[in-house]
Amino acid sequence: MSSHLAWLDDVRPNPYADQLAKGYRRLRFSAPLEQEYRAYALRDSVELKRVSIVFALFVWMAFLMVDVWMISAPLLYLLLVIRLGVAVLLVFCGRLILLNRHPRLMVPLSLASIGAMGLGAAAIIAIGHGQNPFFPYEGVLLVCIAAYFLVGLRLVEALAISFLVLLAYGLFEWLGGLPAERLFNNLVFLLFGNLIGAVGCYLLEFKSRQHFLISRLMRVLADQDSLTGLHNRRSFNRQLARLWRQAQREEVELALLLCDVDHFKAYNDHYGHQAGDRALQRVGAVLSESARRPLDMAVRLGGEEFAVLLYGIGATEAHQRGEALRQAVQDQQLAHAGSSTAAVLTISVGVACLRPQDGMAFDLLFEHADRALYEAKAFGRNQVVT
Repeated sequence: MSSHLAWLDDVRPNPYADQLAKGYRRLRFSAPLEQEYRAYALRDSVELKRVSIVFALFVWMAFLMVDVWMISAPLLYLLLVIRLGVAVLLVFCGRLILLNRHPRLMVPLSLASIGAMGLGAAAIIAIGHGQNPFFPYEGVLLVCIAAYFLVGLRLVEALAISFLVLLAYGLFEWLGGLPAERLFNNLVFLLFGNLIGAVGCYLLEFKSRQHFLISRLMRVLADQDSLTGLHNRRSFNRQLARLWRQAQREEVELALLLCDVDHFKAYNDHYGHQAGDRALQRVGAVLSESARRPLDMAVRLGGEEFAVLLYGIGATEAHQRGEALRQAVQDQQLAHAGSSTAAVLTISVGVACLRPQDGMAFDLLFEHADRALYEAKAFGRNQVVT
């Protein structure tokens, strides 16, 4: 691993950090991340696609003046039919893109728009050369450049549509009888122009993927406790507020288990802070195993205080889950010579379970759990109180 990525060792295992360390020079992630990235890129490029389709329609119709200036009737009428036909397709695709009611169609609509412009431009140029050899062919390159930079396509998509446009241009010019040496010269110019566009598109997508990985990793780190890997207090507050509203809508209960490591100061004093950190990591691992469902959450609130947020379970099951946690920590058999409660490391657990109602603040759940935890510690520790 290069030196500038050595810091990733401090945040692994993590799918974003792992992919950054592994690299993505072929512009491809592992399957789950690739799917997530494509969804992200699609959302991120919606506004770009909207601006591009309007701009493309304007430029496409602006070239109508070139047609009128350089081509005379009756051939001009054929060019106008092609140009207006492509414009109608652009308006149709543009309307769907602007409305954004079908996100999955964004890429196909973009490809259809670029493809129609490219094929239309190739046909117009080939027809125009039949009457005026000085009719500009560079419009084909403009379409390809738009595919690489202005539509938000991935490199493989931009390459495919640009290759199709170049192939159509060469075929139309050949059928139109353009001299071979001039056709060769035009194609070489267009190919090198596409090469420049492809390199630029590669770099843009590479940086887009890098930004995606780093931004997602920073989001994870911002919500994660660095010692245990559990969610932190900031993440917990946000999730509690969100689940409280969801539980209110769905009329289900929400349970909170507040956990405190018994006599942890004495543990640090006796075994040292490094051993204390390792003990907290072991406790965090136990709590993490108890929050495997999508809406559950294990949290390190700070110091030796932890919490487990459980969605859609009742008071009896919440108490049982708390007892299972207490027993699992005790079964770790971490010696605790400084404890007056047990010979091994233990936790006290306060359990609260509420069904959110209108006008009820979610802070109430935390207050009930905190009161139960206080009683568990006051009654001798290493126990669960509801």
